[in-house]
Amino acid sequence: MVIGAALCDDWNVQRTVLIVDDHPAFRASARTLLEDEGYEVVGEAEDGESGLQLALTLEPDLVLLDIALPDVSGLEVAERLADARSKVLLTSSRRSSDLGPRLGKSSALGFISKDDLSGEALEQLLKGRQ
Repeated sequence: MVIGAALCDDWNVQRTVLIVDDHPAFRASARTLLEDEGYEVVGEAEDGESGLQLALTLEPDLVLLDIALPDVSGLEVAERLADARSKVLLTSSRRSSDLGPRLGKSSALGFISKDDLSGEALEQLLKGRQ
C-alpha cells in the first residue's frame, strides 16, 4: 500500500536508510537485503525513541520502521517524523489488513510486510506503485 509520494526520480543516486526494529535478526537480514540492492544503511535502532533521534540526526532518505516497538509505536514515530526530511516506510510481521485504519491515515510513504520485503517490492513502493 502506497501512502505518499516517491523519494526522487534519479535511481542512480544511492539512497541512505535507517532500520528501526527491535529484532536484531530482522535488522541484520534487512541490512543485507538493502545493501545488496544498492542502498547505504547508515544506522540501526532497536526502539522508537532511539530511531527517532537517529532519523533526526542522520537525516536518511528512508526510515524502514517497524510498527510494533517496545517503547513507542512505529505509527507514532512516523507522525513525529512527518515534517522531517526522511521518508518513512512502515513494516510489520503482520499484514496491513490486520493493522486497522490508523495505518492508512499515517504520514508514512507506505507499508510493506516483513515477509514481502525485497528489492523489487521496495522499488515499487518508492516509485509510487502498489
